Amino acid sequence: MDSISREQRSANMRQIRSKDTQPELALRSLIHGLGYRFRLHRKDLPGHPDLVFPGRRKVIFAHGCFWHQHSECREGRIPSSRLDYWVPKLRRNQIRDAANQALLEKQGWRVLVIWECELKGFKSLTTRLKRFLGGL
Repeated sequence: MDSISREQRSANMRQIRSKDTQPELALRSLIHGLGYRFRLHRKDLPGHPDLVFPGRRKVIFAHGCFWHQHSECREGRIPSSRLDYWVPKLRRNQIRDAANQALLEKQGWRVLVIWECELKGFKSLTTRLKRFLGGL
């Protein structure tokens, strides 16, 4: 395995986006195509949900399978190297996600998490989104 320098690793990590990711853009396009309108990344809500439907009191998070550790997906596995770094980092993401979801629900919001891998099944995802969001 080729090892890269600390500076190169740092440069790679800086390129990872927290919003406007490919899965999020695909989800936004799908939901917009279904006729729903939404707000993006409301800073006044816990976790800054990716999509916010204020009139419906519903929010959607588009989670990357790796970064949020999707247990039902191959991509949600922990890397085999540098466990002392990755395990706490990824676990903190999971703890933060759960806390934000609990706070949102306590404030009266309904929360839906869409995993990156779920975007491959547009038909079943469309049905799930319509069921969550309700009629137009």
